[in-house]
Formats: sequence, C-alpha cells, structure tokens
Amino acid sequence: MPKRKRGITGDAASRREAIRKRERRIVETEEERSRGLSTMAQRGQDKRAEEAEEQRKSRLSDMAQRGQERRAEETEEQRNRRLAVMGQHSQQRRAEETEEQRNSHRWQNGTTCPGEKSQETDEQRVRPICQMLQHARER
Repeated sequence: MPKRKRGITGDAASRREAIRKRERRIVETEEERSRGLSTMAQRGQDKRAEEAEEQRKSRLSDMAQRGQERRAEETEEQRNRRLAVMGQHSQQRRAEETEEQRNSHRWQNGTTCPGEKSQETDEQRVRPICQMLQHARER
C-alpha cells in the first residue's frame, strides 16, 4: 500500500494560490487597477505607434526609391515635358487663386505684411515659371 503524502498536494496548493490572488484583487483599489490597465493600454499604443511610424517611413522610402528610378530612366524629352506640365499646373493654380489667397500665401512666406496689397502683376508672377521652362528646354 503506497504511503500517503503529507502536506499540500499540487492541486490543493494551486487552489490556495488562486484564493490568495482573488483576495489580493479584492483588496486592490479601483485606482490601482485603473493605473495598471492604463499602463498596459499605453504600452500597446506606443507599440502600435512605433510600428506605424516604421511602416510609414518604409513606405515613404519605397516611394522615393521608385521616383529616383523613374527619373533615372526618363529621357531628356520626358523630363522637359514633365517640368512643362508642372509649370502649367502652377500657372493654372495661380490663375484660379483669388487676390486674398495670393496675399495670404505671400504673407505666410514673409514677402508682404498682412493687409498689404500686392503690387505684383500677372507678368511678374508668370516670369519665374517661364524661366524655369526655358531652362528645362535648354537642357
């Protein structure tokens, strides 16, 4: 006949441990519980933000790489065409812009003070774009 074990067996010990944990949780205040949960949630948010930041950087890096590859493969004619289209879009945007928007942009760039009327003519606004296009054609 096997000898009877003395003391607490495994099942009884784990039962007692569970009871102690339950009692500790009851004693734990709502504030302590809330603090613990808040800390866990913050860690999760930090981890997700870090992961998202890495993904964003990776995506931007990939986009930059593709742009460089595309530009390396484009011919001089394609490059000039792309620059001309960019210039045309810029001209269209400026043509559609109201005087108030133009003044706001200038004020933000520090070229005029708020409320100051712009003395710039259409010709003066278009000149840099034409110069850029001319420069692109010469290349």
